[in-house]
Amino acid sequence: MAIEDDELVTFAARGAQALPYADSDGVVDHDGAEIWYATYGAGPAVILLHGGLGHSGNWGYQVADLVASGRRVVVIDSRGHGRSTRDDQPFTYELMASDVLAVMDHLEIDKAALVGWSDGACTALILADKHPERVTGVFFFACSMDPSGVKPFVPTPVIDRCFNRHRMDYTAISPTPDQFDAFVEDVSAMMATEPNYSAADLNRISVPVAVVIGDRDEFIKQEHAAHLVRSIRGAVFIGLEGVSHFAPLQRPEHFNRTVLGFLDRLA
Repeated sequence: MAIEDDELVTFAARGAQALPYADSDGVVDHDGAEIWYATYGAGPAVILLHGGLGHSGNWGYQVADLVASGRRVVVIDSRGHGRSTRDDQPFTYELMASDVLAVMDHLEIDKAALVGWSDGACTALILADKHPERVTGVFFFACSMDPSGVKPFVPTPVIDRCFNRHRMDYTAISPTPDQFDAFVEDVSAMMATEPNYSAADLNRISVPVAVVIGDRDEFIKQEHAAHLVRSIRGAVFIGLEGVSHFAPLQRPEHFNRTVLGFLDRLA
């Protein structure tokens, strides 16, 4: 039976499906932080980068399907998120991209496909821009590359449920469980001012990119997705019907088929 959680009622109550038992996990010390990771399966590497305020457990519906397709899956908690720590440096997407590279180096992964969701998508595309030799392609889901691509914030019950789940998860697994409000403030400051990629900046990206957005996305303008496709050489657009910013949780089977279709084209 297909999983459908369009209103995130199940996610709010229980979170995503639990991640499988990892083949390996640990932390990488990098630039003032301990970055947590876990790996699953074997084959071409795929790195899953979660959204802002979340953690790698939000990919619980995706990992098993990707492993079953014959791939090595790596999940990473972004610095300050989930089990990863942070120092007093401000959050920046470039810093988080450098953390991903540090994990790849630690795991001796020469090259990987990146599946990014929201903030994780931005981190993925910056890594592809700065280190294209390490990236086979980017599945860029539900993100902007300059602040003009973001809609004015309008609270909804779905957003509230997601935020409350993030708060509960942070309290349960973060090394600093009492600092959620400060964490939100600091991440929000980054989101309000970054990234700032011009069309010329986007045009220098050379790896395969799929720009993906749900037709009900609460945060990202549809026309911004079209701008990204026009500006990134060879980029393709994929629209997901009936889902919003939270498609990996709302309709995971559909989302997973879309990801696998993109990854298969990279082979």
